[in-house]
Amino acid sequence: MTTIASVRGVIFDLDGTLADTFPVIFAAFRHAFAIYADRHLSDHEIEAMFGPNEEGCIRKALPSNWEPCLAEYLKEYERVHDLCPGPFPGVIEMLDWLKSRDVPVAIVTGKGAQSAAISLRRLGLSGHFTIVKSGSPEGSIKPQAIREVLEEWGMPPADVVYVGDAPSDVTAAREVGVRVLGAAWANSSDAAKIEAMAPDALLRSIDELRAWLAGAGVSPAL
Repeated sequence: MTTIASVRGVIFDLDGTLADTFPVIFAAFRHAFAIYADRHLSDHEIEAMFGPNEEGCIRKALPSNWEPCLAEYLKEYERVHDLCPGPFPGVIEMLDWLKSRDVPVAIVTGKGAQSAAISLRRLGLSGHFTIVKSGSPEGSIKPQAIREVLEEWGMPPADVVYVGDAPSDVTAAREVGVRVLGAAWANSSDAAKIEAMAPDALLRSIDELRAWLAGAGVSPAL
């Protein structure tokens, strides 16, 4: 039987990993672009813009009028957040379980700081994370953000796992050297694409994630 090295810290992606926030994202982008670009965007067109945070996506599409469009996006993001009324079942219990074992948790997300704060507040998750690293308008900075978390925790990459629902999450984690768990429990996730990136494990439920972490022997940071 293969022994899994112990885990002393866990970093999570947000969208599609802790909660199904994509309907909120799509609705807010569609609303803002209908007003400021007179365009109706499909989910696929919106997803194709991902990489930079929302500010970067909007700046690229509307370079001369991005600020009011971003403000409208954030206003609508808050207004329609009931499209995602809570985190995935079992998320809060898992976070409480990690806390009871003194295992620190952080978020590294590609979304902007303002939308991340809205979602964490509306999902009742704000108090669970002392470190939240958001995305950049210039493009994906997840590897850099993961390194910053490791530095703040004072941990080597081998002691930490990253949990994310996209192939790009696997790439970012591998670049830093942390272990990576593929989150394939959301309807929006593409398990085959994640699995093709060879994560350390492909997990299809929060229960499977908790079982993997328990098998890894989560251990206190200090």
